[in-house]
Amino acid sequence: MTNNNSTVDVVVIGAGPSGALASALLKQRGWQVCVLEGQHFPRFSIGESLLPQCMHFLQEAGLDKVVDDNADSLGFQFKNGAAFHYHGTDTFIDFTDKFSEGRGTTYQVKRAAFDKLLADTVAKQGVDIRYGHRVVAFDNQPNAVSLSVETQDTHYQLNARFVLDASGFGRVLPRLLDLDKPSSLPSRSAYFCHIKDNISAVKFDRDKILISVHPHRRDIWYWLIPFSDGTASLGVVGEPCAFNNDKSAEQNLWDLVAQEPNLSSLLNEAQSINPVQTLGGYSADVTSLHGERFALLGNAGEFLDPVFSSGVTIALKSASLVAPVVDNFLKGIDTDFETEFATPLRKGVNCFKTFVNAWYDERFQDVIFYPDQGKEVTRMISAILAGYAWDEANPYVAQSERRLNVLAQLCQMELS
Repeated sequence: MTNNNSTVDVVVIGAGPSGALASALLKQRGWQVCVLEGQHFPRFSIGESLLPQCMHFLQEAGLDKVVDDNADSLGFQFKNGAAFHYHGTDTFIDFTDKFSEGRGTTYQVKRAAFDKLLADTVAKQGVDIRYGHRVVAFDNQPNAVSLSVETQDTHYQLNARFVLDASGFGRVLPRLLDLDKPSSLPSRSAYFCHIKDNISAVKFDRDKILISVHPHRRDIWYWLIPFSDGTASLGVVGEPCAFNNDKSAEQNLWDLVAQEPNLSSLLNEAQSINPVQTLGGYSADVTSLHGERFALLGNAGEFLDPVFSSGVTIALKSASLVAPVVDNFLKGIDTDFETEFATPLRKGVNCFKTFVNAWYDERFQDVIFYPDQGKEVTRMISAILAGYAWDEANPYVAQSERRLNVLAQLCQMELS
C-alpha cells in the first residue's frame, strides 16, 4: 500500500465499475493509482442489468474476459435483450439483432459480486485499493490536490496530481465542491429488493430483463431482473405521489406489484430475500464534469433514470473517455477535458435522456408497444437499448429527438 501523507499520480474515489476501469486503464499506462472506497466490498448496489456495450469498455482493460470466465461461478445470468409488458401486450427486443457493430449479449449480475470481481482483478494488476477510506475534503494546491481522508481509526492527507470521482450516488466531489445542479428530469423514487422468484411460467425468458408498465398509470413501471440461481431483482419506479407514506416500503412495493396482473401472476409464489430499500430523487446533474485537476465519472456527474439500465454503461464510457485525457495531462501534453471528455460523453447521455423523457411522456412507450415498427427501425432502437448510444451512424443517435418524434407520431396515427 502507498504510504499515507504521500503523493500519487491519480486518486480515484470509488471502486465501482467506472473506478475499477479508470484505475486499470491508467495503471496500464504506467501511472501510480490509488483508489479510495468508502465502503467495504462486497456491498449491495442496484444497476444489475448490464448492457452489451459495457463489455466493449471492459475489454479495453481485459476485464471482459474476467467477467466471462467467472459468470457461471458467480451466478451471472446470460442476457440477450429486453422484454416489455403493458396491458396484455408483450414486446421483445433482441440485442443480437441491432444496427451497431459490437457484442449483443451481456449479463444480469448481482452487483456485490460483479463489483468485487472487477475491483479484485484491478488490485491484482497493482492498483492500490483502500476500503473504508472516505474523502472528506478537497484542497487544490499549485501542483497537486490535497485530499483529507478518514477511516474508522485515523485521518490522513493524500496528495494527487489528478483526482477522478467515481463515487456514484455518493457524489463526493459535487458535494465538496458545490457542483450540484437540479436535474432536468422530475423527481422519482424507486422501491426494490431481491427475491426468490419461484417463477414456473414456461413462457418467461430469464435471458431478458422484464420491464412492465402499470395498467392504469403509465408513468409507473417495474423491473424484474432474473439471476441464474432462481433469484431476481424486483423494483418499482414512480413519482413520489405514487407511493403511500403511511405504508411501509415492503407494503408499497408489493401493493403496486399486485396492481400489474402479469407481474403479479409471475410472482405469485415469490419470497423476499432482503428488506425493501428505497431511493428517492436519484436523478442528478452538475455544473461541470471537470475542473482543475479533477473529473467526474458516471453517476457522480449525471444520473438519468434506471428505466433502460444505462447507468453502468455511461459510467464505463466515462472511464474509457477520461483515461487517455488524464494520461496526456500527466505527461504535460495540452489537454481539453471539455472537448475530449465532457462533450463526447454527453452525446450518448443526451441520446439516452431523449429516450428516458419519451418513455415517461409515453411517446417511446407507444413505439415499443406498436406491433410493427419495421425491421430496420427496430434494429436501430435495439442498438440504443443495447447501450450503443454513441454510434452516430445510427440516425436515432445522431438525431434522437427528431427521429423519435416522427416515429412516435406515425405509431400514434396508426393506433388511433
